[in-house]
Amino acid sequence: QVQLAESGGGLVQPGGSLRLSCAASGTIFRLDAMDWYRQAPGKQRELVATITRAGSTNYADSVKGRFTISRDNAKNTMYLQMNSLKPEDTGVYYCRSHLGPSVSWWGQGTQVTVSS
Repeated sequence: QVQLAESGGGLVQPGGSLRLSCAASGTIFRLDAMDWYRQAPGKQRELVATITRAGSTNYADSVKGRFTISRDNAKNTMYLQMNSLKPEDTGVYYCRSHLGPSVSWWGQGTQVTVSS
């Protein structure tokens, strides 16, 4: 079983930056693709960014050019650098990790609030 723990959320002003981390622990055989999702109040959870084990990345159009996803396989940790934050980036950010096509784990989430 794999446990994922997000950290780094908080309150930031518009235009500011935050760096989220997602640390995996437990019995880790291998972590394949890893994702960041977010869920704003009253909205569905949405995919923000994905990174493969080899480091290939994809982003939602709403965050392209502002967010950067990365990972350190040796540390079983994934990151999300968020710059030029906007109020619409507010939400709970979740990480997800996959093992093959049918197994995945979720973290508990970390709150990000962008407000002046």
